[in-house]
Amino acid sequence: MNKLILVALFIGCTSLAFSQTADAPKTKFTQMYLPVWQEAGEHCMEVARAMPEKLYSYKPTEVSKTFGEQMVHIGYTIELLTKRYVQGMDVVPNTPDANSMSKAEILELLERGFAYTNEVIYAIEQAQLDETCVMYHSGNTVSRAFALFYVQDHLTNHRAKANLYLRMNGIDPPEYTW
Repeated sequence: MNKLILVALFIGCTSLAFSQTADAPKTKFTQMYLPVWQEAGEHCMEVARAMPEKLYSYKPTEVSKTFGEQMVHIGYTIELLTKRYVQGMDVVPNTPDANSMSKAEILELLERGFAYTNEVIYAIEQAQLDETCVMYHSGNTVSRAFALFYVQDHLTNHRAKANLYLRMNGIDPPEYTW
């Protein structure tokens, strides 16, 4: 009876260890990068949730994006930039119209964008991370691993603008905790 219990415990522990390994990103870089990416995503979602829906149409100047457009731009381009630069796919921009979307739909778009890149971080192999790509706007050649930082930097730029929109409406932005 004791041997049966030990065998069951061994199988259970082995299965648990295997599932934890299988659920981790495949490379040392992506294992390191994943928590940084997830924190950036959660913080962006907090910023998006902080703005009342009635103020999603707010923009500080005529040439600025609305708050909703900032959030749609982030949500849409996370996936677009990941496909283009991290995965090397040929993609054509087709940004959704923020003005025809509710806050809930925009939050869902953001969640889908973060989830897409999250899946790529888990699945990408080192050989693909080591490949290079040419950045569309700058012409710089970078590794696909480095391109993940570009995706995050782009969202951070627009999230910072959104934080300012919150402040301009008397709303304290969520605390940055990283």
